[in-house]
Amino acid sequence: MDKFIIHGGKNLRGTVNISGAKNASLALMPATLLASGKYELANTPVLRDVVTMSKLLQSMGVTVERAEHTLHINTFRVNKFEAPYEHVKKMRASIYVLGPLVARYGKAKVSLPGGCAWGPRPVNLHLEALKELGAKIELDRGYIIAKAKRLKAARIVFNISSVGATGNTLMAAVLAKGTTRIENAAMEPEITNLAEMLVSMGAKIDGIGTPTLEIEGVDALHPANISTIPDRIEAGTILVAGAMCHGKIRVENCEPSHLSALTARLEDAGMKLTIGSSFIELHAPKEILPVDVATAPYPGFPTDMQAQWIALMALAKGSSTVTDTIYFDRFKHVPELIRLGAKIELNENAAIVKGVKKLIGAKVMSTDLRASAALILAGLCAEGETEVLRVYHLDRGYEAIEKKLQKLGANIKRVAGEEF
Repeated sequence: MDKFIIHGGKNLRGTVNISGAKNASLALMPATLLASGKYELANTPVLRDVVTMSKLLQSMGVTVERAEHTLHINTFRVNKFEAPYEHVKKMRASIYVLGPLVARYGKAKVSLPGGCAWGPRPVNLHLEALKELGAKIELDRGYIIAKAKRLKAARIVFNISSVGATGNTLMAAVLAKGTTRIENAAMEPEITNLAEMLVSMGAKIDGIGTPTLEIEGVDALHPANISTIPDRIEAGTILVAGAMCHGKIRVENCEPSHLSALTARLEDAGMKLTIGSSFIELHAPKEILPVDVATAPYPGFPTDMQAQWIALMALAKGSSTVTDTIYFDRFKHVPELIRLGAKIELNENAAIVKGVKKLIGAKVMSTDLRASAALILAGLCAEGETEVLRVYHLDRGYEAIEKKLQKLGANIKRVAGEEF
């Protein structure tokens, strides 16, 4: 397993380009199952999760080829309607094939998903929505078995806002008979990106970007090309790196409106920001001010930035509280940050962070994707050497992040790691 070795204390300076959004790509790729033909998905990031989704689609007969950051997908020869455990265990987003397969082919066999090793994230919202649309759902030895001659429109009200369930239901509803109404739909930009792709394929969707989606089902769709939106979590992670390392950095090829909750909190923490149409410049002061945050569905503060924010607050002048209202147990990075000298106490779904003057390098181990990012950020400003182990988690969601950080002046390198 690879690891990162970081020598902290370097001030970050310079400009980096943000890659396409992981979470958008993982929804756009399965959407190609809804109509036979050729697709081009531009600005697709080079990530482990994208490779996993490619292999899953290929196992169904789909052709997937990459040319730099464009995926060329051909769905003419789909001949298998199963997402086997060997693929799905690696990534929860594999369940995104469920809705398109049932909607287009009337059947699907999908293994219950895996992914990051933290927290119960049940798929019941996906399954209940498909049942409302008329699918017959059974669970058989770890697999979801779904069947429907043709899905029928329904009113679906989610009791919590779920990105995955919204995406799956949206892809199923575009071919359902009648008009489906999804209430309390997720408003994340990745869902908007998916909806825009579906519209370009011939779907009829009203309310895009709002919590209420109305979908008038059509008999058939056609292939279309689309560009993946920039990754707001990668952009946010780089900005926090600049904030922690007294940096003066610029992130380009981003969508600042997708980051408004984070940039507002960064300004509260004392950062000077210049925001353009597709870039954000950050100039960090000598002192970081403590700022409380609570995660919330978009457009609130993203749960995927919670770990990075805790790392930032570990260096703030004062105490702050970081509350995760979405995933109550997403704090496995905290013990590792404490190994680096952070002072953090957990109280149910809140972390109370008492800022320290400096962090000290140590060997730490990442447990999930965003925890990996938080540990790297801490290592960048820690005194001495930090080793971050099990960085394969990071490769699921950040494209060559060490190269981007190196471009900003960070002393970070990837080396072949030890076995665990």
